[in-house]
Amino acid sequence: MVDERKEKIVAKDLNCWFGKAPSVKALNISIYENEILGVIGPSNSGKTTFLRTINRLNELNNNFKQTGQVLLDGKDVNSLDTESLRKRCGMVFALPLPLPMSIYENVGYGPIRHGIKSKKEIDEIVEKSLISASLWDEVKDRLDASAMKLSGGQQQRLCIARTLAVEPEVILYDEPCSGLDPISTAKVEETMLELKKKYTIILVTNNVKQASRVSDRTAFFLMGELVEIDKTSNLFVSPKDQRTEGYITGRYG
Repeated sequence: MVDERKEKIVAKDLNCWFGKAPSVKALNISIYENEILGVIGPSNSGKTTFLRTINRLNELNNNFKQTGQVLLDGKDVNSLDTESLRKRCGMVFALPLPLPMSIYENVGYGPIRHGIKSKKEIDEIVEKSLISASLWDEVKDRLDASAMKLSGGQQQRLCIARTLAVEPEVILYDEPCSGLDPISTAKVEETMLELKKKYTIILVTNNVKQASRVSDRTAFFLMGELVEIDKTSNLFVSPKDQRTEGYITGRYG
C-alpha cells in the first residue's frame, strides 16, 4: 500500500563522518508532514548527527563530511541558504539556552532579526508563541523579567516559543527533556502533541517511554544504521528486529 502523505523531509543514501569515524551509514528515511517521528537508540547511534544534517549544523565541525542527500520539500538542503533553512527547521536543544535578556526579548529576538519592526506585530507574535508553547499563563504578567529566573522546564518551553516565533515548518528536538523533572517533561510533551497540528516534528530521545507516548512513528538507530522504523504502536508491541526488542525492553543500550 502506497503512503499518500506528503513527504516533508527525505534522507537518501545519507552517510556522515566526523574525521574517519562513520556516524550515519546509508540512511534512507522519510518524515511526513504533521507527524511526530521519534528517533531512539543508544548513545553514538547517529541520532543527533542525523537531526543536525537537516538544518546543516554539522557543518560547524570542520571534521564533518557527508555524502547523499537530505531533501526539504524536495530540495536538497545543501542548496539552501543556511539562515533561511534554520528558520524553516528550528531546533530545540537538550539544555535550554535562553538569551540573557527578558522573556519578551527572548521570543521577539528572532522576528526582529528577520526584519519585523512593528511593536504591535512583535507583541502579537510573542503572545501567540508563548501560548503555543504552553507558557503564556505562567509568564504573561512578568514578560519584562529575566528569562534566567525561569525554572528549567519553563526555560525549555521559552526556547520552544522562541523557535515558534520565526514560524518554522519543522521542529527538531534533541533530547529536550533530558534535564527536566517529570512534571516539566509532561508539559513539554503536551506542547509537542498540540504543535504537530501545524508542524512536522522530529524528536531524538533517550527516553524510550517518551517516544512511545508522543511519537506517531518511531525509528530505531544502532551504530549509525536505521534498524527499523514503524508506527509506534507496532514497533513497541511487535518489533520486527531482535535488536529493537532488546533495546526497548532494556536488555542493552
